[in-house]
Amino acid sequence: MRFDVLTLFPEAFAAFTGHSIIGRAVERGLISVHCHDIRDYSTLRHRQVDDVPYGGGPGMVMMCEPIFKAVEAVQAMGEAPAPVVYLTPQGQPWAQPEAETWAAGDRGERMIILCGHYEGVDYRVREALVQHEYRIGDYVLTGGELPAQVLMDSVARLRPGVVGTAESVAEESFSVALDRKREYPHYTRPAEYAGMAVPDVLLSGHHAKIEAWRRGQCRS
Repeated sequence: MRFDVLTLFPEAFAAFTGHSIIGRAVERGLISVHCHDIRDYSTLRHRQVDDVPYGGGPGMVMMCEPIFKAVEAVQAMGEAPAPVVYLTPQGQPWAQPEAETWAAGDRGERMIILCGHYEGVDYRVREALVQHEYRIGDYVLTGGELPAQVLMDSVARLRPGVVGTAESVAEESFSVALDRKREYPHYTRPAEYAGMAVPDVLLSGHHAKIEAWRRGQCRS
């Protein structure tokens, strides 16, 4: 799957794409992340991309022209139009069912993510270019870069081969397949630490009993 990110701060994604599970997925070609600097599409002096809002008010608003030009250029990089996602506090809550839908390719194998800043983007961008609006929580951040990474991580890890085993993804908390029950407790060595012991059933080697115990630990 390909992610195209439109941002004022492409450098903010260097660590995200260069390390851990996502970094390895990029290296192996399982996903690709392409960051595009919106300032490159400004025709104004000093690559300006924001201006004061009409009607007055605090803050600055990202202008529509650079974003329109950026989306047009990035759309041309693919064989077919890709859905544009805008990250905004007014958007639909991002949740596991959405991640699973995108990861399954139901909306295509490509996503364009627009990261807002300041007081947001000129509303004409949202009216004409954006198909999906999401928020990752009921709070306001300084920009869309962190939400974009959350979104990409939650989708990418569901793609085949990105996480070690399919079972580890299927059994996770909030998985639709498990009706979003809570995940059971996990333990590893040592078997006892500071007076706290691993439950005996997990050391028994009896797979049926272990499975029953784990299901009993999951609470809605």
